[in-house]
Amino acid sequence: MAHDQGSADQSSSSSSGSPDEERYNTSRAVLLAAVAALGGFLFGFDTAVINGAVTAIREEFGMGSGLTGFAVASALLGCALGAWLAGRLADRQGRVRVMMLASALFTISAIGSGLAQGPWDLILWRVIGGLGVGAASVIAPAYIAEISPASIRGRLGSLQQLAIVIGIFVALLSNYFIATSAGGAGQPSLFGLEAWRVMFMTELIPAVAYGLLALTIPESPRYLVSQGEDRTARKVLGSVLRSGIDERLREIKRTVSRETRSSVRDLKGPALGLLPIVWVGILLSLFQQFVGINVIFYYSSALWQQVGFSEEDSMAVTVITSVTNIVVTLIAIAFIDKVGRRRLLLTGSAGMFVSLGALAWIFATAPLEDGEPALTGTAGTVALIAANLFVVFFGMSWGPTVWVLLGEMFTNRIRASALGVAAGAQWLGNFAISTTFPILADAGLGIAYGLYTTFALLSFFFVWLFVPETKGRQLEDMVDTGGRVRRDRPAPATPG
Repeated sequence: MAHDQGSADQSSSSSSGSPDEERYNTSRAVLLAAVAALGGFLFGFDTAVINGAVTAIREEFGMGSGLTGFAVASALLGCALGAWLAGRLADRQGRVRVMMLASALFTISAIGSGLAQGPWDLILWRVIGGLGVGAASVIAPAYIAEISPASIRGRLGSLQQLAIVIGIFVALLSNYFIATSAGGAGQPSLFGLEAWRVMFMTELIPAVAYGLLALTIPESPRYLVSQGEDRTARKVLGSVLRSGIDERLREIKRTVSRETRSSVRDLKGPALGLLPIVWVGILLSLFQQFVGINVIFYYSSALWQQVGFSEEDSMAVTVITSVTNIVVTLIAIAFIDKVGRRRLLLTGSAGMFVSLGALAWIFATAPLEDGEPALTGTAGTVALIAANLFVVFFGMSWGPTVWVLLGEMFTNRIRASALGVAAGAQWLGNFAISTTFPILADAGLGIAYGLYTTFALLSFFFVWLFVPETKGRQLEDMVDTGGRVRRDRPAPATPG
């Protein structure tokens, strides 16, 4: 334990030589954040597992493009509703209980999806899983922000995105092995079930593990204080912080004592009915989805088959892409508290614009065979490189950074409700992109990727004009009484 404390002491000063140097127990902070972020793993697994099953489900249930798109994206409707409800439920029942509820929803969805008898009951089970995903997407960043020391809050908050991309990777990797061992996603696999059904049911393992591990972590200090359990809250803070415990507890008590229970009404403001900071959160969430990242993770296997790759090669390419996503997310975690949120977002937007533009050009100019673009020769190689560069620029910027900002940019008073609204908007944006992709792809892949290129360009100017830097600030220092992010003082330096 002494080693953890010492390493933390050297890396957590809020300003060089400051008398208010923040000291903390690194291993304890990482452990709590990692368990909370397991919801992100299931978030990634649940939303990506359908990737390898799309073609088989479409053939088995005889679905057209519109119904296929809706079946793939149906979980996202549950995600939006789950995110909307989770914030208020977490304020009433606690963060940990919502994690356990999410675990139960994931479990039910895994079993139901694997045993689905038609498109409509598959959609029902996917929506139930989406409720769990939406709840996890709100609870993890909120809990992590509330237990984290300020100077490493960005890195700990990034664990949510790391867990998401690892969940995506595990889902795609298991899809690959299940499909290849069975000879195809539509072929019999374990217990005589088609391989695509087994893909869904593998989620049972992490779903149950999430619920059991949630029982091992303490409730958020913020929630405990709101329930009058100050002594327990101090104990939880003391397990993470080695200095400033009483000051942090007083600050939490001060904010809790002057507020009513968080609700959507608290988000009302002068900017089209909402506080400006809430709009920043909503638009960050929408731009994260409108660049089309989840087209890669939901449809890439079907997409690469569509342009001439075999099923096995398409799944292998998808797994490689998910590994790339993990690597760049680790890079983002290493640099987010040094480089800052704003600079990462701007760099990511510029890179996504170029790589998506290349994909749009390749698909738009490729020769057609049976009505589909044929990527022959160097065109296929360039498309693969451009697609993976897109994932690189997204993974090192908009992937983790948006979740970090959503966890830290709202005050204690509105955090749970504002996170719910922003995350709900994110899932609705995801639903819109995922549902429309098969239809846009039928019209032309160049059109689809041209649209995503445009949103990447717009995201750059949005960040440039409206998103300030927040690294290193305490949660209550970021927003003024008008709901605007404060720009009156720079974020303090965080020595590495």
